[in-house]
Amino acid sequence: MNKKLIATAVALATPLFAVAADAPATPEHSFTGNVTLASEYIYRGIGQTNRKPAIQGGFDYAHSSGFYLGTWASSISWLADYNEFPGMSGVSSNIEIDVYGGYKGNLTDDLTYDVGVLTYNYPGSFPSGFVDADTTEVYLGLGWQWLSAKYSHVTSSHIFGTTGTNGERTRGSGYLELNAAYDLGDGWGINGHVGHQRVKHNSHASYTDWKVGVTKDVGFGVVGLAYWDTNAEGDAGEFYRNAFNKDLGKGRLLLTFGKTF
Repeated sequence: MNKKLIATAVALATPLFAVAADAPATPEHSFTGNVTLASEYIYRGIGQTNRKPAIQGGFDYAHSSGFYLGTWASSISWLADYNEFPGMSGVSSNIEIDVYGGYKGNLTDDLTYDVGVLTYNYPGSFPSGFVDADTTEVYLGLGWQWLSAKYSHVTSSHIFGTTGTNGERTRGSGYLELNAAYDLGDGWGINGHVGHQRVKHNSHASYTDWKVGVTKDVGFGVVGLAYWDTNAEGDAGEFYRNAFNKDLGKGRLLLTFGKTF
């Protein structure tokens, strides 16, 4: 829940004749779509599909001014899995739908910025007293060549339905991340990520996650393989251990195939 063309110029080394290639004009409006098949949906290091495959996709609109809007969706199971717990039957949400918008541009030739708002939505039915998992964040990102940093700040009453240790609202929680994506050429790329999720009033649910990965453009799409791990405990990673004997924050490999059109 990401692209730029680089123009080149050439000149003939003679005093009488020179030719330069014009940079392609940026279209005023552009639309793109994407679809991904994943061995699991992992978000901020935590499994969202109980170690099962996920299908994901979205659409994006961008204006030449830097303004953009988009939506993205994925199959999930973590909310419906609540049915395994006493008194929590009736949860039926099996999809996450994100809607976002913002503005991005350049501060210098190499330094970019991105500011916007993102809402995570989980349509479905829920029992009385269930804490709404819908979450809204505002974010600010900076990018420099192949490095980027981003901070996301929760403005909704709770972050993904998580409460404080004494039932407090968790508005004001935040996620700080550093990402790297380097093009090796010939369709190969490597990437890395480290982030820290801070949950307000609930240090037991706060944790750090990290990822290293490799991608390969195979012409009709991009194949990715990554290892993702966390130091999550309790509310963040081991919530389902008793019911499913799985720590959803434990290190594992993630295989994806994605296509942009």
